[in-house]
Amino acid sequence: MGTFLDMRSSMNSNTSGAPGVSLSLTPALFGVIGLQTKNVANPIVTLAGTVGISGGLIGNTFTIQIVRGSTTFVPANVIYTAQMAIALSVANSSDIYSFNAQDLLAPAAAETIYSAFITGGPLAVLTGTRNGPEVFYGVASNSV
Repeated sequence: MGTFLDMRSSMNSNTSGAPGVSLSLTPALFGVIGLQTKNVANPIVTLAGTVGISGGLIGNTFTIQIVRGSTTFVPANVIYTAQMAIALSVANSSDIYSFNAQDLLAPAAAETIYSAFITGGPLAVLTGTRNGPEVFYGVASNSV
């Protein structure tokens, strides 16, 4: 049976309409958490989140990436990548996209930092907007 270690949440926006920034070709940070993993060997870390997108061109994509150990985008530290297609309903309104990930290779550490980034595809950058809500959270547990 697992043992709970920690749970943290990072809410960049708690409502539709915010932050109201365009998607970018450069990874944009939308969530950071530091999970207290108490030097446990091989903790199980479950990560999840939600982003709202509006006005993107139908069929174009955006990418969510989770980085371990840094609050800046470091490609070598990416532990999860999800590329999502913009839904038909987003062209004239907005839609909410959710993701779930696990870090099963988390190091034994007192604390492990996780950061969530979003990047727009070439056409999404021209028309897509991050309009919220935006949330990123995680739970750490011990498998023993």
